[in-house]
Amino acid sequence: MMPRALLSRLRLAPLLHDGHHLPRFLSAAAPPPPAADESPPGAPPPPSNSRLFVAGLSWSVDERSLTDAFSSFGTVTEVRIMYDKNSGRSRGFGFVHFSNDHEAKYARDAMDGKVMLGRPLRISFALEKVRGAPVIVPRLSTSSRLK
Repeated sequence: MMPRALLSRLRLAPLLHDGHHLPRFLSAAAPPPPAADESPPGAPPPPSNSRLFVAGLSWSVDERSLTDAFSSFGTVTEVRIMYDKNSGRSRGFGFVHFSNDHEAKYARDAMDGKVMLGRPLRISFALEKVRGAPVIVPRLSTSSRLK
């Protein structure tokens, strides 16, 4: 068999990895992967997340003061501060629910790192709670930590 024919056969053969066939992309003109904000055609839309996780709360923060702090960014539908069962004291974190995900994103961007009653707030989108399933927290890659 000629080397050129052998080379073309190898390019068309799928790669094997641990007994599984992997797709092989040969063309440099292959479409780029979708951006983080775009989903592939036919995929279900990403779930909207209008619930924020707020950490770094002072023990003196109550639901009313937290509502007042976040209501300038949109319609706050619910505020929950988590309390210790034994002492009744705040555990230092809570959740703020907005009427839509755009308001929640605006509030997160504006309030993350701001100081409230002497403590800086750490705000992120809340993860969905699934009973009986392990919670999977995405890890940051080492290259993004170095920036």
